[in-house]
Amino acid sequence: MRINVPESSEVHRCNNRIYDRNEDGDFNITNHTRQVSEMYARKSKLYSENYVFPFIEISEMRGDLFDRVRKIVSVRYKDHPWVAMDNLELLKSAQLYKTDHDTGKSGVTLAGVMLLGSDNLILDTLPHHRTDLILRKVDLDRYDDRDDVRTNLIESYERIMAFIRKHLPDPFYLEGDIRISIRDAIFREVASNLLIHREFMNGFPAKLIIENGVVRTENSNKPHGHGQIDPMTFSPFPKNPNIASFFRIIGRADELGSGVRKMMKYGKQYGGYDPELIEGDIFKTEIFYPVFNTTIAIPPHITGEVTGEVTGEVTGEVLRLLKIINKGPMKRKEIQAAIGLRHEDYFREKFLQPALRDGYIVMTIPDKPRSSKQQYRLTVKGKAVLSCLHEEKGK
Repeated sequence: MRINVPESSEVHRCNNRIYDRNEDGDFNITNHTRQVSEMYARKSKLYSENYVFPFIEISEMRGDLFDRVRKIVSVRYKDHPWVAMDNLELLKSAQLYKTDHDTGKSGVTLAGVMLLGSDNLILDTLPHHRTDLILRKVDLDRYDDRDDVRTNLIESYERIMAFIRKHLPDPFYLEGDIRISIRDAIFREVASNLLIHREFMNGFPAKLIIENGVVRTENSNKPHGHGQIDPMTFSPFPKNPNIASFFRIIGRADELGSGVRKMMKYGKQYGGYDPELIEGDIFKTEIFYPVFNTTIAIPPHITGEVTGEVTGEVTGEVLRLLKIINKGPMKRKEIQAAIGLRHEDYFREKFLQPALRDGYIVMTIPDKPRSSKQQYRLTVKGKAVLSCLHEEKGK
């Protein structure tokens, strides 16, 4: 049994005493005003969500969102205290209204603004706040669909899930005798992670990009390690614990760690490969999904130019690979890196092998397929596909 106790953003009391934990033990600092003040200041700096805005009025918050929150929790929990609280009491109960012990001033925190503030208030306090939702399957240079989300986190979550449901398949899946949506189970966690576990003071915009067969997310992060996360051994660390707690209460997120395990559980069933989570200054995920029909038609006049070699259809994955190799012969690792894929098996199965099999690319050293100097280049057939694409865009 492992028990991981991450450092909290709050100052806690035990039997009305405050203890400071360090390597030598736990020390009672209750009656030491300076040390208590230093602890408050230290903890408030751990999480940007605790930044206090003393001059924000409660009237600047979204009253209708407070009412929605009360309605949601009244359905989920019988006699939840938030139902009977006014707006200020609810903010204080949710740790969204605090006192800055550096200045002694009290006010709504950044977490409170992001969860329940009006759009104008959010953009005034955090002008770079944005979640970019992009569909990129056919027009690989720009996008096929897009939603630029610049609103509170509650409605941001709803718009992410609406975008997912609009553009991703939801195959039939039984768990026991009950049908469940594994798409929603996976991307519910993806959406909440994208919103909850970001470093809000960083101007890097959060992104969710749907491509052929894979969904990528990126968001700014305050890392507690670097590299790919192993879901069997990782210790979850709350990045914005007050926002995470609020999301759990309103049913938009699971307990810390359990959502990631659920994502891994269903991820391979959904897309055929384990999801990948990469911790760093930018937190990244790759979630694979089933592709049933991602072909692009080639006009007959182009197929005729290469004496029937072009079949008339090219998958979005192959088209993306061809556009990269069009710059010149490249090694497998270089192509994979340019596409942005870490999963080699997925890259070979969906990108490289179909392009080789259908004759759009060839090896530069065909007699030695495993050569360390092996590269891949376009064939006449591959060039015809790109020519077709440019011609269609020019019309």
